[in-house]
Amino acid sequence: MEFGEFLAKLRKERGILQKELAAYLNMTVATVSNYEKGVHTPDLKTFVKLADFYDVSTDYLLQRTRYKANISTLNKRLSADYTVSDLMNTTLELDRHNTDALLDYYELLTMRNSINHPK
Repeated sequence: MEFGEFLAKLRKERGILQKELAAYLNMTVATVSNYEKGVHTPDLKTFVKLADFYDVSTDYLLQRTRYKANISTLNKRLSADYTVSDLMNTTLELDRHNTDALLDYYELLTMRNSINHPK
C-alpha cells in the first residue's frame, strides 16, 4: 500500500476528518489531502507529528513493520533495570535453543495470564 493510502486508512480507522488532522498538524486540509493522494510527502517534522498523533512508530508509518508501538512504549520501564526495548533487544540476541525455550515460557505465561484474568 502506498504511503498516502496508508495515511488515509489510519485517519479513517481513527474516525476523524481531514480537517481535524490538518488542525492538529497546523496545515491546510489541501495539504493533508495531497499527502493522502500521494501528491506530496510530509517533511520529517510532520512525519514525526503524524506518528505521535496516531500513537505509532515511524517504522509503522513507513510500513516497515506491523508493530505499532511508539517510542514511549519501547522506553516503558518493566523494572528498575529493564525497559520494553531492553527485553526486545535481548530476545533478538538469543541463540535458537534459548529462543525456543523463551517461546515455550511465553506460551506458559500467556495461558497462566488467561486463567488469572479471563476476558
